[in-house]
Amino acid sequence: MSVSLKNTYGYVRVSTRDQNEDRQLIAMNELSIPKKNIFMDKQSGKDFERPQYKRLVKKLKPDDLLYIKSIDRLGRNYTEILEQWRILTKEKKTDIVVLDMPLLDTRRGKDLMGTFLSDIVLQVLSFVAENEHTNIRQRQAEGIAAAKARGVKFGRPPVPLPDNFHQVHQEWRGKRLTLNQAADACAMPVSTFYYKALQFENTT
Repeated sequence: MSVSLKNTYGYVRVSTRDQNEDRQLIAMNELSIPKKNIFMDKQSGKDFERPQYKRLVKKLKPDDLLYIKSIDRLGRNYTEILEQWRILTKEKKTDIVVLDMPLLDTRRGKDLMGTFLSDIVLQVLSFVAENEHTNIRQRQAEGIAAAKARGVKFGRPPVPLPDNFHQVHQEWRGKRLTLNQAADACAMPVSTFYYKALQFENTT
């Protein structure tokens, strides 16, 4: 059964840590998928709410065709990827093509053997995708730990103390200035001046 262009869709997912939307969009555009049929979610690593994906799934009908760039676009882990694949292919009866893995093309081999082979490939790739994410997180954690051990500082550099801080600090400790007056003299919030004063005293 031929699939008309209006029934062809693309799904793109990117996170703030994985900005590869251009690569995915280029692939979709090369397939001549209408822009209105390309759904894209952007999200942080903690947030997996995918409003565009949910909209897409509601629109899909039997024999529609969905393109995704790689298998990990369907979910965060092995279980989720397999569940979404089941929903799309079994419940929605939609065809899926994974561009990075031509073996995962449900238009081919719809007999029992073809389905069996696709399921095996899917399970292996889903496991590999989840394992790779785990390894990346582990390498990041190890890299940060190694950098800290070398003395690399993370976060914003500390703001230098104003030139008059030491003089104002002495006057405040000598009770010649109130805490509010001292903070005003250094152009700092009261809490910041007090915190900096304690830091200063602990290092002198």
